[in-house]
Amino acid sequence: MSTLLVETRRARPADAGDIADIHDSAWRFAYRGLIPGAELEKMILRRGPAWWQTALKRGSRVMVLTFGDAVAGYANVGRNRARGLPFEGEIYELYLRPEYQGLGFGRRLFEDARKELASAGFDGLAVWALAANEPALGFYRAMGGLGVARSTETFGGRALEKLAFGWNA
Repeated sequence: MSTLLVETRRARPADAGDIADIHDSAWRFAYRGLIPGAELEKMILRRGPAWWQTALKRGSRVMVLTFGDAVAGYANVGRNRARGLPFEGEIYELYLRPEYQGLGFGRRLFEDARKELASAGFDGLAVWALAANEPALGFYRAMGGLGVARSTETFGGRALEKLAFGWNA
């Protein structure tokens, strides 16, 4: 009998191709119809394997969740970029391949990303999600996030509302 192990670890430059693939499929799945098509394609194309490899070599704090030998998802974490929020850490991105969504892997990756931020000395964390991305909003609410801010971001000339969720340490 074989069992597949689920692990979360810091990403390595060799993971860049898998992370780029996850970014591509997860963004198409989550944002098609929300972000204008041409803009979405540009955003996906510029975050290919070379971009991720450079980011990892420069010290970006990226974690990958593996299921057996497969990289199923990633989280990119660091210092909160919204200085007006009372949280020191931020999960910049948390994405799973679509076939791994809804199975508990996101919860595991989120909790491990939260632990990574805490171990780096960040007190609390924030996450931003597009207001029209109902699955993401539901996930962050289920994880105990409280709505703490609203803003807009422009994609291809279209302003989209985004919401910030926060968690204390």
